[in-house]
Amino acid sequence: MTDLLVPLQSLKQGNWFKLICGASFQHLPAVRNLTLAYTLAGADCIDVAADPAVIAAAQSGLQVAKTLAKDAQKRGFDYKGNLPFLMVSLNDGEDPHFRKAEFNPNECPKDCPRPCERICPAQAIVFDSIKEDFSGVVSEKCYGCGRCLPICPYDKIYTASYVTTPGAIAPLVMSTGVDAVEIHTQVGRLAEFERLWQAISPWADRLKVLAISCPDGDGMTDYLRTVYELIAPLKSALIWQTDGRSMSGDIGDGTTIAAVKLGQKVLAAKLPGYVQLAGGTNSYTVAKLKAMGLLKRAGGAGGDGGAGEDREVNSSSSPSSPSSSPPIAGVAYGSYARVLLSPILEKLENKEVSNANMKATIRLEEDEVLLWQAVELAHSLVSQIKSWQRRESEH
Repeated sequence: MTDLLVPLQSLKQGNWFKLICGASFQHLPAVRNLTLAYTLAGADCIDVAADPAVIAAAQSGLQVAKTLAKDAQKRGFDYKGNLPFLMVSLNDGEDPHFRKAEFNPNECPKDCPRPCERICPAQAIVFDSIKEDFSGVVSEKCYGCGRCLPICPYDKIYTASYVTTPGAIAPLVMSTGVDAVEIHTQVGRLAEFERLWQAISPWADRLKVLAISCPDGDGMTDYLRTVYELIAPLKSALIWQTDGRSMSGDIGDGTTIAAVKLGQKVLAAKLPGYVQLAGGTNSYTVAKLKAMGLLKRAGGAGGDGGAGEDREVNSSSSPSSPSSSPPIAGVAYGSYARVLLSPILEKLENKEVSNANMKATIRLEEDEVLLWQAVELAHSLVSQIKSWQRRESEH
């Protein structure tokens, strides 16, 4: 099997793993290091912002990973040196994935307890930071989760959103070696989707994967059918990304329920292509899918689902029972995957500060201990779906 076919094979086998760096996350060192660690851990796809600098940072991480393949194998990892697909995210309208938090720190009362700083999962909100030499929102670190908005006691935080400009972004993205594109859309935005697709379509034949991400809503499955009619026929693989509860996977295990329920709904629609979960996915997701029989068994279809009460997220609202549904093809992890590695990346940043007089940036591969700690953590997540079929075939 060629390197090029490995991610597509994962889709077919039902053990596709995607890392979501964040559609508006532009912290270049973190993007590079996350890409490096999750590639060595066996990820099939790295999803990044449609920003040339971000794309270049991810590509740098991919190339370093390839040179470390033998070291990874010696340490017991399965990585063979193949590269995951590099995906960029685009949007056809307002979307929480494409926004940044903003506020003026000079307007904050001196006695404010600053709950925004504590709740930010990206550590993007800082006050009088020596490391950042800055107060406020570090824009490149913010990925738009919005958790700081309701918690501000003085209602000082707002968001700034942006929408992909079709004519400008398509040639830029498609000329940078991108393998896949994901379009974020919503019910009722067909005209906007069509404008974006018309800009992308001249380059569509170069893509390995096209993904459509859409949150739930009235008429969602009919909307997705109309979208499919618009983009068909495709030469690339097609993924329907079910965005259950956006950017929430690190909050708690229960967030995965929305992702699984929406996955069932899209599976029941029997649309052409693969269904992949996102939005609230975390370490509980694969276990839930296994219990419900929604993962493909080695050499076969979905499992039998186990106990009846585990086979559906909610028997009163589930649109389809797992026994009659095709399996989920894969899972994408965003905030949970990033937060999982944040202790390692924070140690690296602290090391950079202490060595500021020597060099501005310390790359993850330059600290062997932190590198393989990061890969081990990443592998603990990737292996959940990758090892499922292996264990099944051994029984």
